[in-house]
Amino acid sequence: MKHIPIRLGPLALLLTVISICMTVLAILSFTTARADFSLAQKYASTVRDRYILEKEGQSFLREIGAALGQGQDPGSLAETDEAGILHKTLEYDDFRLLIGIVFQEDSFRVVEWRFQKDWIPDDGMGDLWDGTF
Repeated sequence: MKHIPIRLGPLALLLTVISICMTVLAILSFTTARADFSLAQKYASTVRDRYILEKEGQSFLREIGAALGQGQDPGSLAETDEAGILHKTLEYDDFRLLIGIVFQEDSFRVVEWRFQKDWIPDDGMGDLWDGTF
């Protein structure tokens, strides 16, 4: 019986390349999942802060409505500008809710309901290479 030699060189090379590709894909998948999770947490925090401000704003409008219903002057609850618009600023963490109200005969109308957050630019470039050795 004649033995035919089996060449393991090309097969070993193919398995090595496949192993490296699978390892790289696994690392990329893990990194992407971690980045998605981090972004989802930031978004959830932002939504939570906005909803808290929304709730406080609705409570303020309820106070205004109750003051009008009892015949009180709602101008004492916030600042009024020269145009007759009542302004109230509510803050929570880095967010602000600006509310503007115009009073009509026996009711009011919301003319401004704006969320704001101060943007602070990131000066650092992270771990990027600066070109020096």
